[in-house]
Amino acid sequence: MQGLAYFTSASGNTGRFIDRLGLPAFRLGAGADPSVLRARPFVLVCPSYSDGEGRGAVPKPVIRALNDPAIRAQLLGVIGAGNRNFGPLFGHAGRVIAEKCNVPLLYRFELAGTETDLARVRGGLAQFRRA
Repeated sequence: MQGLAYFTSASGNTGRFIDRLGLPAFRLGAGADPSVLRARPFVLVCPSYSDGEGRGAVPKPVIRALNDPAIRAQLLGVIGAGNRNFGPLFGHAGRVIAEKCNVPLLYRFELAGTETDLARVRGGLAQFRRA
C-alpha cells in the first residue's frame, strides 16, 4: 500500500483538500524530515506556483525531497493542484514532476477541490493501489 505526501502553502488549499480526503498523509516542508518517504511508495499531491511562463512551478521543499534519489524512487505518481485562472499553466507543477520523474500525472484539481474531486481521487487511489 502506498502513502500520500503533499505540500501546502500559506493559503492552505492543498492542506484542506488532504484533510477532507481523510487519508493519512505526510506534509512536506514546515520543518518535516522528508527522509521518511524513503520507506514506502507514495503519491505526491502538489500545488503549482509559477510566473507567467511556468518558471518556479514546483515548491522548493518538493524539489529538495525529490532531489533525493531514494525518495524519488518511491514516487508512484503525482496529483496536481492549481488555479484555472492560470490557463495552460493550471496544475503545471504536477506535469513538471510527472515528466521529470517519469511517473503518471494521476489527476488535477482546482484550489481546495470539490466533492467530485475528492471522490475521484479516493476512487483513483483505490484503483491505483490494486494495480
